[in-house]
Amino acid sequence: MIKIFRTLSHRLVNLRRVSLLTVGTAVLRKLHIHEGMTSVTLESLNFDNLALRSLPIDPEKENYIRQVSGACFSKVKPTPVSNPQLVAASVPALSLIDLDSAQTEREDFAEFFSGNKQLPGSDTAAHCYCGHQFGYFSGQLGDGAAMYLGEIINKSGERWEMQFKGSGLTPYSRSADGRKVLRSTIREFLCSEAIYHLGISTTRAGTCVTSDTRVIRDIFYDGNPIQERCSVVLRIAPTFLRFGSFEIFKPTDSETGRKGPSVGRNDILTQMLDYIVQTFYPEIWSAHSSDKTTAYVEFFKELTRRTARLVADWQSVGWCHGVLNTDNMSIVGVTIDYGPFGFMDKYDPNFICNASDDGGRYTYIKQPQICKWNLKKFAEAIQGVVPLARTIPETKIFDEEYSDYYTKKMRKKFGLINKADEEDGKLTGTFLDTMQKTGADFTNCFRCLSRLPLPGSPDFEDKLQEVIQYILTQCSTVEELKKDYRPRMNPRQFQMILMLMESNPQIAPSLGRGFSAFTQEIERLEKYKELEKITEEDKKKENTDLWTSWFKTYTDRLKEEAEGVTDLEAANQKRKEVMNSTNPRFILRNYIAQNAIDAAEKGDFSEVRRVLKVLETPYSDETNLESLLQKPMEASKGATEEEVDSSGDLPRTFVGQFYDDKPPLWSADLRVT
Repeated sequence: MIKIFRTLSHRLVNLRRVSLLTVGTAVLRKLHIHEGMTSVTLESLNFDNLALRSLPIDPEKENYIRQVSGACFSKVKPTPVSNPQLVAASVPALSLIDLDSAQTEREDFAEFFSGNKQLPGSDTAAHCYCGHQFGYFSGQLGDGAAMYLGEIINKSGERWEMQFKGSGLTPYSRSADGRKVLRSTIREFLCSEAIYHLGISTTRAGTCVTSDTRVIRDIFYDGNPIQERCSVVLRIAPTFLRFGSFEIFKPTDSETGRKGPSVGRNDILTQMLDYIVQTFYPEIWSAHSSDKTTAYVEFFKELTRRTARLVADWQSVGWCHGVLNTDNMSIVGVTIDYGPFGFMDKYDPNFICNASDDGGRYTYIKQPQICKWNLKKFAEAIQGVVPLARTIPETKIFDEEYSDYYTKKMRKKFGLINKADEEDGKLTGTFLDTMQKTGADFTNCFRCLSRLPLPGSPDFEDKLQEVIQYILTQCSTVEELKKDYRPRMNPRQFQMILMLMESNPQIAPSLGRGFSAFTQEIERLEKYKELEKITEEDKKKENTDLWTSWFKTYTDRLKEEAEGVTDLEAANQKRKEVMNSTNPRFILRNYIAQNAIDAAEKGDFSEVRRVLKVLETPYSDETNLESLLQKPMEASKGATEEEVDSSGDLPRTFVGQFYDDKPPLWSADLRVT
């Protein structure tokens, strides 16, 4: 009996020690955050995993592909990789979770941010969601390659969720392997930070880690697979819940025959809405918690406003998301999920950044209307708790908010800060139209406008001619335009559709995206034929006439802006500051990202880090490109633009001055899917 008592006592003491150790670790973490200790380590991050405490978790512990009913998360662990290596880290992003640059220099840093080691306090899981993809309901999707790590409450009391992308299989991986490769990971890492530093709401990217583990990818789905490095990006956001998170309750779709895995579970829908509004819209919850339906409607209205402002910000810098499905729309109105995105080079309202978007559903000009369509789908997703009669009428807010915000943004881009004119919208429209007709660079044309002072300034006429001459250098040559309008469709596919259309024109609607691609190909061929009749001299003269005409209109508007101004020098300085803080000098052009990727795939990460540095100050005239380029890259040594290698591929050369110039000719060959 005494022996049994001693054994029990010994076990109780051990349990108490374990308990005290757990409590002690938690206390130490909080001490680091709340008692002025400036150094937070990977071991002392202040985790508080509210989402997992607030939302239902899948009881199944095994990690296999399945439909997950009645749950928002499935517990799962990252799959280890071989020899993880840090490609780059964003110190500004990591500061959100209280980590400084010293932590990135640790030998085991890449082990933690590849998923090989688990951060103390982290509780990994994959999120269940559905989505409308390219306009059609796809049923259950979920975090097929992403993984919730937990939530950090930082020194400022802010809550930040951490997530891996590319960390291995989950129950939602479907037929994929849960991995991401170096090229896509670098693109997401760089663009997340680029969009943030442009002043646009977005998820952040803390780290980019690659490895020696390989997976096979057929980049263009053309039967030419290659082995690529498994890589992982650390994403940071208030939450990664999205419109599609609420589509798990959707009944069977009449078009696709698919349904959400948790149809009819209004109890979970209410639970999710309460969690979202309480956590991320606390002012609304505080004002309307006694009337939940009103709280949910107010949340929907605020989400609509945020989404309208977000897409207006995208439009103002010429950025395309590429895959604006409902599962890629954030529930807190931030840019989320960077895939085949793209910044426009030359202005084209029908710009398609995603080579897989055959029908052009997500072109630049369509982004606002698509975002509004997605909001309507979100309203349908929550109708089990919030009647459509209360939400759908509120989508009118989108048009009002978008128009007001976009107009104010464009006035700043044109330096119209003293007076508003009803004709300003027309001025914007004719500027965009002139850029399209001349094939002019979107970013650089806007940026150079700040060089023009107000009329009445002593050097106005000289500066006007300088600006016009500069813009003419940013217009496309006939050769460049021909490259844009060359055929893109597979010739056999084009001929097949042409024969079908000639024999049975009524078949067009049933061809869907294939028909859209066909009509776009016809338009390209017609443009190409027109260009064959134009000489470079003809094009230069046309460009000069078009821009000279537009600047006459702009000058008249600036005269109106200058009326009553007594100190032109001060007014010009203020105007320049406003314009240069709205029109970026640096953006993540596709070729800049590709140069960094090409070097990284050869083991040189310096260009990724260099580009990150440039993108952290996108509006600056002070960025010293020469100092950034003092150390040449091995990957940059090679052929000139005119040279072609033995395989027939166009070379990709590193040209530093192009960070803020129109892109090289070879960049037109880049495709992102």
